[in-house]
Amino acid sequence: MKKVLAMVLALTMVFALCACGSASETASTAAPAAETTEAAAETVETDEAAAEAVDASDFIVGAIYINSQNDTAGYTFQHHSGITAAMEALGMDTATQLLIVDNVAEDYTAVCTAIDTLAGQGANIIFGISFGYIDAMNDKAAEYPDIAFSHGTGYLSNDTNFNNYFGRIYQARYLAGIAAGMKSLELGNNNIGYVAAWNLEYAETCSGINGFALGALSANPDAVVHVSEIATWGDESLERQAAETLVDTYDCCVISQHCDSAQPQIVAQEKGVYGCGYNSDMTADAPEAELTSAIWHWDAYYKTAIEAAMACNGDGSQFVSNMGGGAYYAGLAEGFVGLADLTDNCADGTAEIIEKVSELIVSGAWDVFSGVKLSYEDGEIVMTDADLLTNDGEVIVEAGGASVEDGVITGSMNYNVAGVIAH
Repeated sequence: MKKVLAMVLALTMVFALCACGSASETASTAAPAAETTEAAAETVETDEAAAEAVDASDFIVGAIYINSQNDTAGYTFQHHSGITAAMEALGMDTATQLLIVDNVAEDYTAVCTAIDTLAGQGANIIFGISFGYIDAMNDKAAEYPDIAFSHGTGYLSNDTNFNNYFGRIYQARYLAGIAAGMKSLELGNNNIGYVAAWNLEYAETCSGINGFALGALSANPDAVVHVSEIATWGDESLERQAAETLVDTYDCCVISQHCDSAQPQIVAQEKGVYGCGYNSDMTADAPEAELTSAIWHWDAYYKTAIEAAMACNGDGSQFVSNMGGGAYYAGLAEGFVGLADLTDNCADGTAEIIEKVSELIVSGAWDVFSGVKLSYEDGEIVMTDADLLTNDGEVIVEAGGASVEDGVITGSMNYNVAGVIAH
């Protein structure tokens, strides 16, 4: 089957989680704060005169990773690839201008120590990619006012040198769900599996499950998405076990995921079923199983943030204003999220449907969490007003009603939609 290019629209690339939080945090603090707006996701125009005053060859980027910088797939891999690509686009030398402290647990003291190390080595901006780094980064931003701090996911920021960044990954997950639903129809098996780091604890995770499920249901209205929650952002053994259970116990024919490694996709290949990866393109890890992956294009964000920090000209207090606000939130329209190339494992017609739905989302004509249901007839989209329901039968949005996307942005989405079974 003809492959379709990733939905890279507007920017060259950009903004899951997976990554990385604590179960003790509530859903109300699991996503960027309510003041996040679409304006904050627009490309930031920095002061050109200030930017020219900073020699890029003298600028040092610091990064704190939850896993190893040598990962070949998954969450940390995609962030690291984004940072290095952004630096290279700016003519920077990643061998001498990128400082990394990796395998840093979500422990306040450990994160503070990593920040102190990077600050002591001259970092001008410090990126922390895991949700659980949030409190340490918030406190250290006050301690080091001349350094820009940027936190992946989360909800905290200040008015000077500390922001957060995330995006509408549920849009890409909806598209991946279409691929999964169409494959399940082709196979005559309505059971689809999903390995989830967390579920209702975080708006980030449950909105991803919901977006994927709604996409699958648009293609196969009889589909059931079985969710296995492993209660950790990344544990390869648990990810593998959950995927095996989804296939062996619930007869799932497609396995998707919100977790750090490619283990669920590898299990899918071993079991002779199919999969939709996450974070990075996981086709190389499971070429016989992979349909596509919902992916982040982090480099567009990292390039913008590095340029904004350079424009501070040594004064970190200008970073947030240069970024246009304390929270950066973007989606398909900005090229921040997208799909990996569809593979030949996909059902016929998948690429054409995904392209049309993507155009609807990008144009703003339709949103995943609205009271308008999509279905497909003879390769065309059919839009029908319908209640958006939880899996307990509660009405979230009445038929024809506006999107509740703000529940993702504010972190208040804490339910699963109809069609999802959590195990």
